[in-house]
Amino acid sequence: MTGPAPIELLVVSADPRTSLLLAEAFSLDGFAVSRAHCAEHARVMACGRRPALAILGDLGSARGALDLLCEIRASGATGAWDPGLATIVLGCTPGGVDALRAFEAGADDFFSLSAGLLELGARVRALLRRAALRRAPRLIEVGQLSIDVAARSCSVAGIPLLLRRMEFALLLHLARDPDRVFTRGELLAAVWGYRAAGATRTVDSHASRLRRRLGAGAWVVGVRNVGYRLR
Repeated sequence: MTGPAPIELLVVSADPRTSLLLAEAFSLDGFAVSRAHCAEHARVMACGRRPALAILGDLGSARGALDLLCEIRASGATGAWDPGLATIVLGCTPGGVDALRAFEAGADDFFSLSAGLLELGARVRALLRRAALRRAPRLIEVGQLSIDVAARSCSVAGIPLLLRRMEFALLLHLARDPDRVFTRGELLAAVWGYRAAGATRTVDSHASRLRRRLGAGAWVVGVRNVGYRLR
């Protein structure tokens, strides 16, 4: 079964060592990574791949990354860039003038590589989650099931349901793509943040409780040896 397409990241840096280091690290983490060595190259890559997030590094001048960031934020609907593109600017030190200038230019985050790739990866994933929440619809309806994402509430045929936090998170993830069968590994990664499925019964136990809470009608359907989907 074909899984979801990997999330596109764009690394922009005139330093080939930094660019390659980031590309290799994020590729191993499951992302699709494009590399650009200058602003013009980055525009071409952005038009072709439409990244979900851009990491802006050293572009050979003091304002190189900031000028590109300003260009991204000023881009119109028909421009090369999505003006709402999530961005992280790389700098030498975690604070000070460089960080202030980056945030003033519209950066979502500022990061010093001296803090390590693990922390950078965590920041990337946090930014992508926030971006996804901004794009997500407030109300999701699947048949008689209605989920208010912002209020974190749901109902079936107008009857409110009381769900625990992870039960709601599991239901919401299934409802966002109700025609798709999610594997246990995909659900563990998306809902619980696990990197490896292992031998845990977490998904099965939560799916069983969720099925009971939803009541009549097999809303949460188990697919043998694969995972779960919504009816």
